[in-house]
Amino acid sequence: RQGPQADEHTPLMLRLSLLLLVGPLDALRVAVTGAGGQTGQHAFRKLLALPEFEPVGIVRSEESKAALVKSGVPADAVTVADVTDEAAIAAALAGCDALIIGTSAKPAPSGETDESTGRPIFGFPNGQPEAVDWLGQKSQIDGAKAAGAIHVVLCSSMGGTDPGNMLNALGRESLPDGSTKGGDILLWKRKAEKYLIDSGVPFTIVHPGGLLNEPGGKRQLVLGVDDERTVGERSIPREDVAEVLVQALRIPAYRGRSFDLRSMNEGEGAVTTDFAALLDELGGRDCDYSLGKMA
Repeated sequence: RQGPQADEHTPLMLRLSLLLLVGPLDALRVAVTGAGGQTGQHAFRKLLALPEFEPVGIVRSEESKAALVKSGVPADAVTVADVTDEAAIAAALAGCDALIIGTSAKPAPSGETDESTGRPIFGFPNGQPEAVDWLGQKSQIDGAKAAGAIHVVLCSSMGGTDPGNMLNALGRESLPDGSTKGGDILLWKRKAEKYLIDSGVPFTIVHPGGLLNEPGGKRQLVLGVDDERTVGERSIPREDVAEVLVQALRIPAYRGRSFDLRSMNEGEGAVTTDFAALLDELGGRDCDYSLGKMA
């Protein structure tokens, strides 16, 4: 049974409501960047399993695309584009109705050791945070806006209220004149978040705690704001984060919200299944961008 055709101007929730009421219609085309990574790939695969969405996984290299295709993902559902290439990402986002931003600069040991601490020195071999978490995310937001996207869901990180967070020191280099360059990943992420808020595009910003490579759907999830920790742990399985990113596209109340996402330990509390009720835990609160610092 074929339902009415929805054009690109039909609001997201109307299209999803029509799907539930009258059956299949044109699926919502959702781009997922970072689809070859971990959290982004979880979100991409979840969307592939849902008939109301037509996901497009955006990856950085042909190698990443080949790995997804080898795992069973349709080749025509994957596009190669470097998010630091403004023109390439704009072309990849053309025709998309919504976007999940799952990209992030990734630190890795440089092989060198800090003589003063004896600790390994980390760098960002695939792009510094300024290039990936600020300029790359800015390009994605601009591309989504140009495409007429009606929702951008951004996966960021907790820790943004504390400029002294240890993550900001990764990849930071001290120069002879006393200044520094590189690093400051949370400061650049926070700048991109504020840019999205000010862009005029409907948004959801999710700040996960420490990411765990454990199965999702087995924990009680906890929402908060401004790096608070009242109950639960400061960590969460990646798959649970991906589920919240997807649910943000499906539940209208997630629009215009910015929050932290953590979990209880497995076996504590009740496993979260009602994601509308989960959002109600915030009581209308959102993250305060007057706190902390931006790059």
